[in-house]
Amino acid sequence: MTDHTLPTARLGDGGPEVGVQGLGCMGMSFAYGPTDADASRATLERALELGVTLYDTADAYGAGENERFLSPFFKAHRDEVVIATKFALSIPPDDPTKRIIRNDEPYIRQAVEASLRRLDVDDIDLYYMHRRDPDVPIEETVAVMADLVREGKVKHLGLSEVTGDELRAAQGVHPIAAVQSEWSLFSRDIEAGVVPAARELGVALVPYSPLGRGFLTGSFADAEKDLTAGDFRRQQPRFTGDNAAANAALLAPVRTVAEAHGATLGQIALAWAQQRARVHGLPVIPIPGTRKPARVEENTAATRIALTEEELSLLEPIAGKVAGDRYADMTFTSAGRE
Repeated sequence: MTDHTLPTARLGDGGPEVGVQGLGCMGMSFAYGPTDADASRATLERALELGVTLYDTADAYGAGENERFLSPFFKAHRDEVVIATKFALSIPPDDPTKRIIRNDEPYIRQAVEASLRRLDVDDIDLYYMHRRDPDVPIEETVAVMADLVREGKVKHLGLSEVTGDELRAAQGVHPIAAVQSEWSLFSRDIEAGVVPAARELGVALVPYSPLGRGFLTGSFADAEKDLTAGDFRRQQPRFTGDNAAANAALLAPVRTVAEAHGATLGQIALAWAQQRARVHGLPVIPIPGTRKPARVEENTAATRIALTEEELSLLEPIAGKVAGDRYADMTFTSAGRE
């Protein structure tokens, strides 16, 4: 197979330049059922060969296991990769199934040191606040994060699931390189406030779940029936019961466009996400997750698909018809606070 180096885009003003598609690494050790470590390692290497340079993890993915798993790959390619990890989802020792959102200074400092140890690196390229605690002023949280930059522990700052106003407040304290939020053919709530604010401030958008957690690929139609017991998608409202059946029917126009391009459903979903950069006038670096080398080849090939205006119009109504929220509890998302 002939490799194609991805074009690049910059994360914010003065941020790192990365391939226009990154790799979400969560599923390699967390959330999506049984994993194959050897296949995941091969996927990491293949992604790098194809021009993927932004690799996304978090301390909450498998209670640190995802960071540990990625560490050997990062060390072997430290000068070639941009490491993104996150803090804010504290795991109570007495209940590992729970997550408590913390944005306070003692926790942030504890979290960054733990991530540095697990990753076994001297600094983190892009450090995100994973979720927002409304009880802690965002200016205070970002001020602590800015101290980490001054101390040389972190190079650039990111925020996840913040509102447009929260992004503006944060930018007033320290430059923000990237905002990570769910953005796909099924999830477009950030276009109301977050995307315009990011464009105005020169901040890149990093869409997570651009494949609708796999639903947009057609790989499953009902989470409760098609996915293993440990798969957390079984807890998400839009992937089960009547919602799942209604949403599966929404893939019809995606299939139509895919057939016209000789492409997969997933490639069309990713091509749509990649073209948000042109549509909205800001850097957009989706981070689809996969654990298979063949799938990362498929995903990166989507960057070479250009959808026509007619095709974009055909796909436009999908998000407005989606049944069910993207989480059972939307209070910790930007949409829950807009």
